Amino acid sequence: MTAITGKRLTLEEYLKHDYCTDCQYELVAGELVEMPPESPKNVQISLFLLVNFLKFVPINRLSNKVEIVVAGSRATTRVPDLVVLTDELVTALQGATRSTITLDMPPPVLVIEVVSPGKANEDRDYRYKRSEYAARGIAEYWIVDPQRNRITLLTLVDGFYEEAVFVGNTIIVSCVFSELKLTAEQVLNAGESNAGDIIS
Repeated sequence: MTAITGKRLTLEEYLKHDYCTDCQYELVAGELVEMPPESPKNVQISLFLLVNFLKFVPINRLSNKVEIVVAGSRATTRVPDLVVLTDELVTALQGATRSTITLDMPPPVLVIEVVSPGKANEDRDYRYKRSEYAARGIAEYWIVDPQRNRITLLTLVDGFYEEAVFVGNTIIVSCVFSELKLTAEQVLNAGESNAGDIIS
């Protein structure tokens, strides 16, 4: 991740500006940070999850590009690897010029982050985003970690996340999508030679 401006931006300044469309950014405490491209493994995991969520969620409620404003005073936005929107959010975003969930909109129902290698990425997904997404009222947050071979599922209870960790052949238990029957291994091995056997 690389900060690309020497100036701290307000949220209003950030949302009014058009940046390079070939790049992906997050605004972190007012600093514009360019996000590096994802690894092929992380892309495969995100696509695998997208395909499986499509069995239960209409395509207009899924996004891998939507941006979430998580803090106003420190001007921070996040772009998760996969987001499940509510019907209210779909309506709120209709006709918008950019896919940005602002603070005056309801939160998404679920966000998924696939952890990239590196300590800074781990800190961002496990520490900072955990508190940001909880404060934003997001009901469920998945941290898919290919390096540690585990999936941490965080469920919002009374403003704080309760944590469950899934590894191996353990079926991921989601309070939001109880009908989703995937194991941690299936998700973490997405894109490998046996992946064709996984999607039923």
